[in-house]
Amino acid sequence: MPRQAVILCGGLGTRLGERTRSTPKPLLPVGDVPFLQILMQEVARSGIRRFVLLAAHFADQIGAFASTVAEKLGIELTVEVSIEPDLAGTGGAVRHALHLLDEEFFLLNGDSFFDLPLHLLAAQARRNSAAAGVLGLREIPNADRYGVVTLEKDVVTSFGEKLHVNGPVLINGGVYLLRRSIVEKMPARCSLEQDVLPDLATAGRLRGIASDGFFIDIGIEEAYQSAQQQLVEHRYRPALFLDRDGVLNVDHGHVGTPERFQWIDGAREAIKSFNACGYYVFVVTNQAGIAKGKYTEEDYWRLRDHVREELAMVGARIDDERFCPYHPDAIVPSLRQHSSWRKPGPGMLLDLMKKWPVDRSGSLMIGDKSWDIEAAEAAGIPGFLYGGGNLETFAQSCLLDIKNREAGK
Repeated sequence: MPRQAVILCGGLGTRLGERTRSTPKPLLPVGDVPFLQILMQEVARSGIRRFVLLAAHFADQIGAFASTVAEKLGIELTVEVSIEPDLAGTGGAVRHALHLLDEEFFLLNGDSFFDLPLHLLAAQARRNSAAAGVLGLREIPNADRYGVVTLEKDVVTSFGEKLHVNGPVLINGGVYLLRRSIVEKMPARCSLEQDVLPDLATAGRLRGIASDGFFIDIGIEEAYQSAQQQLVEHRYRPALFLDRDGVLNVDHGHVGTPERFQWIDGAREAIKSFNACGYYVFVVTNQAGIAKGKYTEEDYWRLRDHVREELAMVGARIDDERFCPYHPDAIVPSLRQHSSWRKPGPGMLLDLMKKWPVDRSGSLMIGDKSWDIEAAEAAGIPGFLYGGGNLETFAQSCLLDIKNREAGK
């Protein structure tokens, strides 16, 4: 699974008139936050922690945004900015950032939102090692604003053609997985959509995935206005909060390495099913092992990445997580303190609710200790005490309980 996302942020946005006279299009607000911040948060749900922003127009504003976005999201991110020379076009912007690119990376348009799970693109790329890239394609009723993409089985056979057809068509959803080797062959100035992708399609080197996931492009005034309600409503959803040790994995005592991580039966399936139902899935875990010197924060992050990789292999994901390394009896002096993040304090849950648009109605917490339940209740959501068995079965029974409670109101 690629770990890097590259976002095109250099468009002039002329169709939005006065709105983009002093603000780059990706930084226009949706709700009360920049569109680009929303896009990056959504991409981070797939475990992406390295971003490259391709800037041109108002690059100084993109740079200022890049310096603060990680703090605003509450996520550890690496954000680099590449400024294209002399409006080199979308392909030229990517080519100019060649020295920053991983061997495989996700590429996204900075003015559109397509709710397509990135692991699907990665799986398609693994099955087609000779392909130059994989495109996310969206079906729409007509192509009045977009060029049509033709897909035969999983092969893109034509790209961006203006076809006059009746009925649904596939368009470019602005989400790609590309290989660095193809970027090396791009000219310094070119359009990705007009010069690069059509030739790759003709050569049979592009794969595609069609999806009916939520899609919106803020490039025109009507769509931008629609995003203020539609995108905000789409992202407002309930969350499943999960303890880690004893819920996701067998609690062997201070689990800090992949070798000691053993999945609870049904844990991956539970996460996948809640993903499919549209829930956010968050982990909130006390990590006294760090405070007690059993392992380090770096060990914790390495294990987190291992867990994410294993989940991605089955098409599941943890959207975000919080951990508390503090303990009043810590042997690490800097961690020897009381913290509202340490359960039964609700701090970790509340911080996630602050950073994400969580609908508390329908949200729930599953833990294996009484303090998990206390933390959930202090955060204003029901908690369920897991005592063993298949976690997917238990989680579904919890969800049914919540629905019954709601129906009884």
